[in-house]
Amino acid sequence: MTDSILTFAVTGLNCASCVGRAETALNAVPGARDVRVNLADHSARITGVEPDVVVQALGDAGYPAKVSHLRLGIPAMSCASCTARIEAAAQAVPGVLRAEAKLPTRALHVEVLGNVDGLQAALANAGYPADQTEGETEEKDLVQPLLHRFLLSLILTLPVFAMEMGGHIFPAFHHWIAGTIGLATSQMIQLILTALVLVGPGAGFFRRGIPGLLSARPDMDALVALGAGAAFGFSAIAVLFPNVLPPAGVYFEAAAVIVTLILLGRWLEARAKGHTGDAVRRLLGMRPDEAEVEKDGRFEQVPLGDVRVGDTLRVRPGGRIAVDGEVRHGETHVDESMLTGEPIPVLKRPGDTVTAGTLASTGSLTYCATHVGQDTVLARITALTEAAQSARLPVEALVNRVTAWFVPAVLVIATVTFGLWWILAGLGPAVVSGVSVLIIACPCAMGLATPMSIMVGTGRAAELGVLFHKGAALQHLQDAQVIAFDKTGTLTRGTPVVIETMGDEDCDFLRLAAGVEQHSEHPIARAIVAAVEDIPAETTDFDAILGEGALATVDGKQVVIGNAEMLQRAGVKASQDWLTQADNWAKTGTTSVHVAVNGIHTGVIAISDEIRPGAAQTIAALKSTGRRVAMISGDAQGTADHVAQILGINHVVANVRPDGKVAALNTLRDAYGPIAFVGDGINDAPALAAAHVGLAVNGANDAAIEAADVVMMSAEPGAVLRALTMSTATLGNIRQNLAWAFGYNTLLIPVAAGALVPLGGPQLSPQLAALAMALSSVFVVTNALRLRGKGRT
Repeated sequence: MTDSILTFAVTGLNCASCVGRAETALNAVPGARDVRVNLADHSARITGVEPDVVVQALGDAGYPAKVSHLRLGIPAMSCASCTARIEAAAQAVPGVLRAEAKLPTRALHVEVLGNVDGLQAALANAGYPADQTEGETEEKDLVQPLLHRFLLSLILTLPVFAMEMGGHIFPAFHHWIAGTIGLATSQMIQLILTALVLVGPGAGFFRRGIPGLLSARPDMDALVALGAGAAFGFSAIAVLFPNVLPPAGVYFEAAAVIVTLILLGRWLEARAKGHTGDAVRRLLGMRPDEAEVEKDGRFEQVPLGDVRVGDTLRVRPGGRIAVDGEVRHGETHVDESMLTGEPIPVLKRPGDTVTAGTLASTGSLTYCATHVGQDTVLARITALTEAAQSARLPVEALVNRVTAWFVPAVLVIATVTFGLWWILAGLGPAVVSGVSVLIIACPCAMGLATPMSIMVGTGRAAELGVLFHKGAALQHLQDAQVIAFDKTGTLTRGTPVVIETMGDEDCDFLRLAAGVEQHSEHPIARAIVAAVEDIPAETTDFDAILGEGALATVDGKQVVIGNAEMLQRAGVKASQDWLTQADNWAKTGTTSVHVAVNGIHTGVIAISDEIRPGAAQTIAALKSTGRRVAMISGDAQGTADHVAQILGINHVVANVRPDGKVAALNTLRDAYGPIAFVGDGINDAPALAAAHVGLAVNGANDAAIEAADVVMMSAEPGAVLRALTMSTATLGNIRQNLAWAFGYNTLLIPVAAGALVPLGGPQLSPQLAALAMALSSVFVVTNALRLRGKGRT
């Protein structure tokens, strides 16, 4: 690997000096040789170093290397041990930074530096060819081929099973075969039919399993190939060369039934897994193929891909909004449940925003396209959902470590079992016992236990308007012992209004305050601007202090606006009268904003924000789970206390700046354990990032969304409860699946090996082992699908 040559693109190369600095950065990497940076095509070449070191070095120098993301379909991926080998094969290719194999979608996600022409060849050499240049292998595309393979195998197996096992069940049938076609002919027919099963529908097990064995990378297919092959090989030798082995029975039916039952399990599994991606498919299906766009005064149907930002579109009653936009004319109720999880339609009027994929009900609208293609909310939701479904949770680390050693351990157990039975009971029973162990121990259920639950759980959460932006949040949220809320825009509507002003009206302080606040996106700022018709145009030197307020020069006057701390920061002596009035307002839940003009405290503005419907019920429901609920706000203590009293929140931290919110979170964490924080504004971003899990509500600032672990498309507090419910349900489902998968293997391997036989207990036959193994995987997938009914509060 260290002698490999990396050739890749570099961004930010604008001049010869840039090339020199990039080359210097690369030459400083230990072991680097033959460094070349080309300004003409913005490329670089280096030998002797790992790709991640190159990325780090160029990133630190300010000339980031271009990293590409590939997604390859791997149809042969069938178990947890497959994923580890696929990732190892990909990581060994020069230029591959990261590789993650996803068993539920049979896809390999790869980050690469430069061209990696050898990637597909390396995968093919490892026994896992990628048959698509990009994309995932849809389980629904595998259902019909698997059904056909199963049915063909079943048709060939039934005569074999009837001829061999029918004689054991009905002795008269055995005598009839002996007296008609003869036992030798019967065994020859069984040999031919079983061979057809193995080289036909069962060929894939050998095609993938044998190379894995020869390269010391055994997987589930290798176990099936060994088990079925051993039963067939032993029986074939007994029939064709009867003098080679001691007298023993034949086990053709075991080999044929093993393949048939495992194909049955694969088919049932694929059918069930085909439903796990339904959430993303439903989201994609909400995009109309065409849209009505205004052209030359008339509306025409055009392909969705032809819609551009600025186009005017129309939606008729019962139609879907084609792209994100702003309503120009008309009004209608729009069903946004596919985005927010809220079932009640929302009235849309001119000036309101509409979202692609939502459904207009009674009226028609014309709207201007503001976001199209991959920039729409629906496209971003789909991308986030797909990313969440591909996420790996911390709990998977243990599973991966176990499955990496599981198949080799099974081979050892099967070998020991075979040896002991050969010594104690003869070659025939030894073959049966060894084959039973190989088949019962296939780790399919282990590999599916976690990713299946993640895929269904995150998909269901997306349908409820909850997007697990960062995969680990799905596991961490259920651990939260404290749920802390910001107040404005989270527990309240976030659309406050000015209800009263007191101060020196001669200086027109409200108008001057609006002149400052027109440059801010804070909800309180918007309320002040909305209360003034004639906003000053001449505003300069604007500066905002997070959590305190803002200042600017308006119409030549120095204006300071904010809380009492902001006045103190600006060196303004606060009027006791206005401070007393602010305290009185705070007792009724009203927020006070102080205004100073040219260094004199001139007045105070009263702003009220309505509590969101359902907030009190959500708080009560969260408390009923045994968790603590807190509110952390930048508002005055009296205002925060008033809202907290109405909602039933006992722990309140108020009048804090963004860094104060982080400190409050740390205090709560130290006292009670993991904490989740719910916020929406840019001033909440530090707290969202610092919390154990950060949840951003609908309409949140981009910085808040980026810092959050979970994004809720609904602004209603009930979305928090839905997120918590889905996290708890999904992790509970994972625990159920893992308990089944590990318990199944732990209990049945000794039974298959015959550990209970000396005690008079049963031993699993290869046929029953194959059936149990197949149904175990089906159980795990079916159990995961139960999550599709969870989450509605």
